[in-house]
Amino acid sequence: MPDFDWNDLRAFLAVARIGRLTVAARHLGIDHSTLSRRLASLEAALRTRLFDRRSIGFVLTSDGERLIEDAEQMENLTIRMRSRLEDAAQRVTGTVRLGTPEGFGTYFLSGHLPSVVVEHPDLNIELVANPRTFSLSKREADLAVSMTLPASGRVYARKLVDYALGIYASGDYLEAHGPVLSIDAGHRHCWVGYVEDLLWTPELDYLPHIDAKLTARVRISNVITQMAAIKGGVGLGILPHFMARNEPGLRPVLSSEVRLIRSYWLVTHAETRESARVRLMADFITSATEAAGDAFWLA
Repeated sequence: MPDFDWNDLRAFLAVARIGRLTVAARHLGIDHSTLSRRLASLEAALRTRLFDRRSIGFVLTSDGERLIEDAEQMENLTIRMRSRLEDAAQRVTGTVRLGTPEGFGTYFLSGHLPSVVVEHPDLNIELVANPRTFSLSKREADLAVSMTLPASGRVYARKLVDYALGIYASGDYLEAHGPVLSIDAGHRHCWVGYVEDLLWTPELDYLPHIDAKLTARVRISNVITQMAAIKGGVGLGILPHFMARNEPGLRPVLSSEVRLIRSYWLVTHAETRESARVRLMADFITSATEAAGDAFWLA
């Protein structure tokens, strides 16, 4: 095989994962013309076309599909080499990306970041708190907090923490509509829930676990906006206690009758879990959740 530049393979992987030249270039920190030249250079070195350029973006050809696995193995090798060098230097440097559900990342983890930032001045942290599942094999994150165990992939997962959820409403809503004394009485109220075809995990489908006949009249795609709507007086909704407990104006409803339990899992990739950065952040997240005590349970 002719010689080629490793940066050309990095360019190939970025475009294969993202599908858009300009977005992939931004991800790599280069301009799109440089990225285009790197793809052309790789295709010339391998004497094959790796992508079909279509209106929807860059689509892998059959040769491109075959190259993915080998390119990812080379990527994993460079990650391991870099991790060992970092460990030998006994300091943590570079960038680590954490993928988390939006509630956990926004209402818990972000508030604990100052300590690790002060302790490790050469470490850059990217916190991606979005309502989605993160693919570690596609390098969407270096480690992730997930609501479910991964079904596939070369990943390691362990339970981080269990947390409780309950029904909440605003004080103003309860004053205007009266107290909710039973689930049967709850059928008279407006409920806030998820947009069904946008559920990124079945763990978020709460209402059937309370009463099969309950349906949401107001459907919102993420929990933070749901909480804002409930706080604004739209109706009743299910919220994690660690998010809702300190929100002024929110009141727990039927807390002795309704309690849902869900779990967060800490997920790392087999090839990067021994990286100094990943180990540091995994230990930091674990310690923070353990130190929280009953914060994930109490209303």
